[in-house]
Amino acid sequence: MKRISKIILEIVGWKLVGEFPDIKKSVVVLAPHTSYWDFIVGKLYLSARGINNHTLMKKEAFFFPLSLILKVLGAIPVDRKNKKSNMVTQVAKRIKQQDELNLFIAPEGTRKRKNYWKKGFYHIAKQAEVPIVMSFIDYKNKEVGIQGVVKNTNTIKDTMTEINNFYKKINPKHIAYFTLDEDTN
Repeated sequence: MKRISKIILEIVGWKLVGEFPDIKKSVVVLAPHTSYWDFIVGKLYLSARGINNHTLMKKEAFFFPLSLILKVLGAIPVDRKNKKSNMVTQVAKRIKQQDELNLFIAPEGTRKRKNYWKKGFYHIAKQAEVPIVMSFIDYKNKEVGIQGVVKNTNTIKDTMTEINNFYKKINPKHIAYFTLDEDTN
């Protein structure tokens, strides 16, 4: 499957950039997220690189027969409307229990424009005691890849500053829907 995924990306003109760090567990920021195509291009990249991955996806997408495909692709259903469950704690616990789990999260939480990013990815990484990795899909340059591990995760503000500095150079599919995080607290 690795070879087929790489060939598909090359045929449609995508360049594969960067290598995944030599780590077994992480929370991976996937941004910008402005299109359904992000999932397809991203999954092809991950397959081409042989990266074990999972992603959180709204539970509403899990209907038959699509749910079968999504589960095979590593999607984990999330009930975003259930305020009683602490999703951060549940996901962090799941990461800790696994021998290998790289969880890709779109911090915007939606494909629509927001003026802030959800900080769950940061809290999950902290609770699970795993690094945060940056991944990207740049539609203008037709590049998809891994930037690397976020170096400064002492505070949310430090983390978001580093992340914002990287993502301001990336070109989303729908520029009108993309924003950097304006609330770094």
